[in-house]
Amino acid sequence: MTTLLHIDSSARPGRAGEHPHGSHSRRLSHAFVTRWLHTHPGDEVVYRDLGATPPRPVQHEWIPAAFTPETQRTPAQRAALKESDALVRELQEAELVVIGMPMYNFGMPAPLKAWVDGIVRIALTFDVDPARTDPYIPLLADKPRRAVVLTARGSHGFDAGGAQAAMNHADTALRTVLGFIGITDVHVIAVEHEEEGGDALATSTAQALRQIEALVDAWVDAPRLAA
Repeated sequence: MTTLLHIDSSARPGRAGEHPHGSHSRRLSHAFVTRWLHTHPGDEVVYRDLGATPPRPVQHEWIPAAFTPETQRTPAQRAALKESDALVRELQEAELVVIGMPMYNFGMPAPLKAWVDGIVRIALTFDVDPARTDPYIPLLADKPRRAVVLTARGSHGFDAGGAQAAMNHADTALRTVLGFIGITDVHVIAVEHEEEGGDALATSTAQALRQIEALVDAWVDAPRLAA
């Protein structure tokens, strides 16, 4: 059985196509998970809505706690890391991570950045060995994991080679973070033209939904992630 971690980060609570002013990234992540469960009905889904319940940003007390060995932490330090520990545990237990992410001002939403800051943890998701040429050790490379980033963009041309690719600091940054901790098999599917709307948005949405179906179907006969 594969454990799927489903994360949404849009500030919009509904899904485009179903609710007024609904989120396009939520629509895509929901479509992916629905398709996945249709082909993998026994899998477990853990859902975290960062848009509705944002993680607490890193605070002063969090920093010394995270860099103190677990056996030496005070009760206050353990309390400061409680939420972060839960986020890390969800990620450690997952084989497939599905992230719905709108692009806000060329980057990821603040709640998703808070999630990133909470899961990049020394001795848990990465480690450091100064004797190595590359001192950073990704600890989530311990088993096969995949990630799918379902993103929505107001304009267009943000993919590699596009006219605005240099301004994409959203899925590019997320791909870097996931790779740093050991998740290097990362797929990105995007809806663009949200600000323009009309036929351009409808065409982009239909294409993204087809890409989701094709990606899930391509994995149907593949070896199980947890194998």
